[in-house]
Amino acid sequence: MRRGWRPWPRQQWLQRLFVTLVLCALACLAWGFFWEPRQLVERDYAFALPHWPRECEGLRLDVVADLHTGSPHNGLDKLDDIVGRLAASDASAVLMAGDYVILSVLGGTYISADQLAPHLKPLTARKPVYAVLGNHDWWKDGHKVRAALESAGVIVLEDQARAAQFGECRVWIVGIGDKWETRHDVAGAFAGVGDDAPTIALTHNPDLFPDIPPRASLTIAGHTHGGQVRLPWIGTPVLPAEQRYAGGYLIEHDKHLFVSTGIGTSILPVRFGVPPEISRLTLRAAAREPVRR
Repeated sequence: MRRGWRPWPRQQWLQRLFVTLVLCALACLAWGFFWEPRQLVERDYAFALPHWPRECEGLRLDVVADLHTGSPHNGLDKLDDIVGRLAASDASAVLMAGDYVILSVLGGTYISADQLAPHLKPLTARKPVYAVLGNHDWWKDGHKVRAALESAGVIVLEDQARAAQFGECRVWIVGIGDKWETRHDVAGAFAGVGDDAPTIALTHNPDLFPDIPPRASLTIAGHTHGGQVRLPWIGTPVLPAEQRYAGGYLIEHDKHLFVSTGIGTSILPVRFGVPPEISRLTLRAAAREPVRR
């Protein structure tokens, strides 16, 4: 022990610990309420899918969900940034998984679908955009939201299917209505799709995933925002869906699901550990087992 060294008195040690904890808490609050919600990341994902044909090998699709335009740090200027990135991407199409408007969020400003839809036109002029509606869209009159999106060239599929052609790749996009606010007729949505056709199911709420038939190559959803807060060792304390559907890629009962963690915020304007994200998917065929003779 060095000469003259003295340990801190207990009271002084506790005071320093308290100040450190307070500063850490303030830093976390600043990050979650002011810094991270302003960010926009682009993440690449590659999935090996069942029922995926050779003609569609390497198909690239961009996915966005829960735009919630009007939530704090997420106005029309950010929507223009998102549209610009999506238009410049090499993806063949864009899939949007619902909730374009907000019902309410602390510190937010309501922006109607009629206001935001024209900002999507530079994107729909470049490539096809497929969409379903979310619960917030229905709370703000889903029929008006749908009409506004369609006026901008977005293909809205509510319990409907549409064949899409990307070069030699022909794939079906099946849009299924929101689990909370519509009847979500899964069987009706798939009725016109051949059993062997490669299919991407698009819906808002991932809790609908167990009802999706196994013939879908991939289901895409949003709604969860990734919980908006993801803590080390704890995970997502609050989630409007089953915990296993918080976000990302999941294989369950040989069915494949991707849940976008979204762009905007709802109720509280916070994101911590779950930054706003454009998800860039590359779809490949799963390795086939060799034929046994």
